[in-house]
Amino acid sequence: MTSPPSPIALIAEDEPLLAAALQDELARAWPALQLHCVGDGISALTQALLLQPDVLFFDIRMPGMSGLEAAAALAEDWDAPAKAFPALVFVTAYDQYAVQAFEAQAIDYLLKPVQTARLQKTVSKLQSALGSRALTATKYEATETPAADQTLQQLCQLLASTRPGSTLVTTPLKLLQASVGNTIHLVPIETVVYFEAADKYVRVLTDEREYLIRTPLKELIGQLDPSVFWQIHRGTLVNSRCIGSVSRDEAGKTQLSLRGRTERLIVSRLYAGLFKAM
Repeated sequence: MTSPPSPIALIAEDEPLLAAALQDELARAWPALQLHCVGDGISALTQALLLQPDVLFFDIRMPGMSGLEAAAALAEDWDAPAKAFPALVFVTAYDQYAVQAFEAQAIDYLLKPVQTARLQKTVSKLQSALGSRALTATKYEATETPAADQTLQQLCQLLASTRPGSTLVTTPLKLLQASVGNTIHLVPIETVVYFEAADKYVRVLTDEREYLIRTPLKELIGQLDPSVFWQIHRGTLVNSRCIGSVSRDEAGKTQLSLRGRTERLIVSRLYAGLFKAM
């Protein structure tokens, strides 16, 4: 009888000394755990998709892509129906984020500097959770499991709640300034069908034409009315008033047809809950 494979953990921590300390503590608390470590959120996303780990230890605050953003991006890109979405443990020096992370149904959270006794409790919870998964299913459908769906939606809410200006937009943006050659076009926000991140720019699509602006999508989100512009992917915001219909393809992916545009937009599973009641 073959023994089950050793669980895999991915640590994302931008401070090398803290990363090394967490690795050492985990090696002692859980010797069977295969440990991998990266130093930023983008690498965490790339390696998590490659390794398909069982557990993630993500620092919430990292330069560039934060741990929250990396976890949300991973939830969007996770395409391993036979593998459970990893158990999440957020690591932070900030108590308010720890509480929010725990409420987001991460398995647990750890405060820096990590204490041995506290880590052991986290390890016990993780081992119990992974053991339950192995007993209850031989094939885990991440896109169809209510617990996974709930975790993804709460990740989305947690990410939105930590963006600057996300809780209240008192003066939503009315006009965009978009440069085309030597001309600056004033684009009324209500004419925008959707925004899409594209390298260093953001594409602004109306029913008549396309513009490029340099304002990052993360910054733009905080300036728009959230009741009108809905995030459907980490790189896409759509004007809800321009959604003509919502459908699901044979693979279960949600797609939007738009008024004024011929293309269809894919809704990532992180945001698919927006349309479940429709």
